[in-house]
Amino acid sequence: MSDTATDDSEIKLVMAYIRPDMLSEVKQALAEAGAPSLTVTNVSGRGSQPAKKGQWRGEEYTVDLHQKVKVECIVADVPADDVVDAIADAAHTGAKGDGKIFVLPVESARQIRTGKSGPDAV
Repeated sequence: MSDTATDDSEIKLVMAYIRPDMLSEVKQALAEAGAPSLTVTNVSGRGSQPAKKGQWRGEEYTVDLHQKVKVECIVADVPADDVVDAIADAAHTGAKGDGKIFVLPVESARQIRTGKSGPDAV
């Protein structure tokens, strides 16, 4: 195993699914934790949050896919646990549907503009 492979294992992908209204708090918490770079995607999903029933033109319908925001943050120089704690503290409301956080190892990274690879690319 080369030194580059060892360095690459230090790169982590922190992926969180949170409530859309908590995004600004999470962005601020990530900036304070030293991990300001992130990617945000609007997604729909279903978990332990109960389905909502509604009525439109006399017909009842059920909404079981809730709107969420997926936040992805690649970290190499900041401990992933610090990023997870920052997201969890900022997104916590105590109600069902607060979301989940996943941490995955990143095998390698390469910055397109400079050609840097490994943790230097992050």
